[in-house]
Amino acid sequence: MRRALRCLLPLAIVAGSAALGAAGTGTATAAEPGTGIKDRILAIPGMSLIQEKPVDGYRFFLLNYEQPIDHQHPDKGTFQQRISVLHKGDDRPTVFETSGYNLSGKPSRSEPTRMVDGNQVSMEYRFFTPSRPRPADWSKLNIRQAADDQHRVFSALHRIYDQKWISTGASKGGSTAAYYRRFHPHDMDGTVSYVAPNDVDNDDDSAYYDFFKNVGTKECRDRLNAAQHEIFERRPEMVARLKTWADQKHYTFRLTGSADKAFELTAQDAVWGFWQYQPESECDAVPAPDASTDTLYDWVGKIGDWKSSTDQGMRTYVPYYYQAGTQMGSPDYEEPLLDDVRRYEGINVPRTYVPRDIPMKYDGGKAMRDIDRWVRTKSSRMLFVNGQNDPWRAEPFRVGEGSKDSHVYVAPGQNHGAQISTLAPDDRAAATKSLLKWAGVADENQGEHGAPAPLAGYDAKLDTHGPRLAPRL
Repeated sequence: MRRALRCLLPLAIVAGSAALGAAGTGTATAAEPGTGIKDRILAIPGMSLIQEKPVDGYRFFLLNYEQPIDHQHPDKGTFQQRISVLHKGDDRPTVFETSGYNLSGKPSRSEPTRMVDGNQVSMEYRFFTPSRPRPADWSKLNIRQAADDQHRVFSALHRIYDQKWISTGASKGGSTAAYYRRFHPHDMDGTVSYVAPNDVDNDDDSAYYDFFKNVGTKECRDRLNAAQHEIFERRPEMVARLKTWADQKHYTFRLTGSADKAFELTAQDAVWGFWQYQPESECDAVPAPDASTDTLYDWVGKIGDWKSSTDQGMRTYVPYYYQAGTQMGSPDYEEPLLDDVRRYEGINVPRTYVPRDIPMKYDGGKAMRDIDRWVRTKSSRMLFVNGQNDPWRAEPFRVGEGSKDSHVYVAPGQNHGAQISTLAPDDRAAATKSLLKWAGVADENQGEHGAPAPLAGYDAKLDTHGPRLAPRL
């Protein structure tokens, strides 16, 4: 996400209508523990099976769960929200994982799930297709409604999985995990939030300017800036290539307005994208200014993805851009070294990426200030893990005197893929110890020489993940 996120809404939880309220409050009639796990899950009112997929050592269910479109007015209709359950055993802790975007239908484990050797429940964020109400009232896409979605899923499944629960997520999912704790602080026994942006003051982007002046080495920064500036100098050739490629793929530029604007959106994010996704060791692979136009064009495509500025590339992430423009905020960072070649100052804003027939109004930072204040003054048992070289670390979550047993860690040299496993040894041991304690499995740990370690071994099929999503903005 090339923009930070943060928001809040009303605090009161309103019970749903009859069937919905039963599932949401945990009073629904479920199958008895002696029956199979699938039967027990499907006995939850509003739960239906999409597909069960085989996976060694687990059972994996892809499901639909009926949710109110508006939790405060449950009589206004419902929609089907996709969730998945990776079942290890009802005697194990459960990790509630959110990406903040679409739900993958492929079985996988988050790092906390492997570390506690537990179950995993994953949830698709509302308004990401197919978990979108029809018709779509976009005013119901907000942080509080999504937190209530998560609360109802937890309440419905807690009757089956009654051991400790840990919430987690990365990038927008990491922020989502923090938002959920803000509005339902007693659901989870702990939270691990990875590389989560926290744009409290949407009008002040000075932290990003400071970040890009100091990240990495001067040699790497100079090489990146030189390549990016040269790409803008060759705009006519670049745009011609972009148009030809888009015509071949049948891609369009209606939202941005032109291929020239789409070029600028993608090219101006090349340096940001490098630090977000690439290791600093890749600096040697950054093209020199005298490289061929094809080489420079291909490098931008690798770093920033030319499709991301087409209508087809934007369409999937409209719900994200909508929230960035209404509650979460977004860094309006524009590289000063491009001032002499940039044509469309201020184009990289949420409104650009959202169809004009969807109304948007920013809440003035009210939601983000509320959540930030809660994390600093009232949070408990929360872990925030950030990457040293990740631009999103410029505006992070912080803990304060009022927070209890909550910690912020920075992984040296890491980017948007930072994990507990990439922390410095002492921090890794401390974070692992906290997580295992919160999950109620600390006594199961048999790490070497007493050092805390994950309870489950690495599985190449379940534990291999692609780059963490973070659309531009």
